[in-house]
Amino acid sequence: MQAVARAAKAVRRHQGRAAALAAVPAAVALLVSGAAGPAPASAAEGAGLDVVAREAYFLPPEDAEPDDGLTYDPALVPAGAGIGVVEVARRGTTHVRLALTGLIPDRTYGAHVHTRPCGGSPDQAGPHYQNERDPVQPSADPAYANPENEVWLDFTTDLRGNAEATARQDWRFRPGEARSVVIHEHATMTHPGEAGMAGTRLACLSVPFE
Repeated sequence: MQAVARAAKAVRRHQGRAAALAAVPAAVALLVSGAAGPAPASAAEGAGLDVVAREAYFLPPEDAEPDDGLTYDPALVPAGAGIGVVEVARRGTTHVRLALTGLIPDRTYGAHVHTRPCGGSPDQAGPHYQNERDPVQPSADPAYANPENEVWLDFTTDLRGNAEATARQDWRFRPGEARSVVIHEHATMTHPGEAGMAGTRLACLSVPFE
């Protein structure tokens, strides 16, 4: 039985990595072309383009290695599902693209950038990253918990369980304060008292955003 389990894990790892790796290069190319704008007149003008790209497959925390994504609910984010995240930042703007494969077909999920790396329990990723911090925590005030002040990447999967989402912000992350993408149970709410909430944290990928 242990040999079968190891073989199944290897298959999930290969499938997840292959799916995510296929998504990341295309996302990088698309975001870089959009963020870079017209060709710079000099090398100095072209400096300052920061790109961060991560790909992984999801596994339960007890089976995961440090570079893996973590699924806390395999019924909704199956082990072996793939994820790719790309950040392209330049000239005071930040573009983030999320690509996923192997999730539940035709289903809406919430997704946000969080402040801390993923851990064995869902809450270890900390709260949403906010450009302007809400003095009241946890934040549920739409003046702070909104897609302009946070990074929201909600998505609906297609009939194959794949999805993409993109966010563009007119600001840069503070160094060291944006460290993961968390997948949530449902679309993000927007009304006072519940703004920014998206249900249970289903899965997480650590990303060293810049």
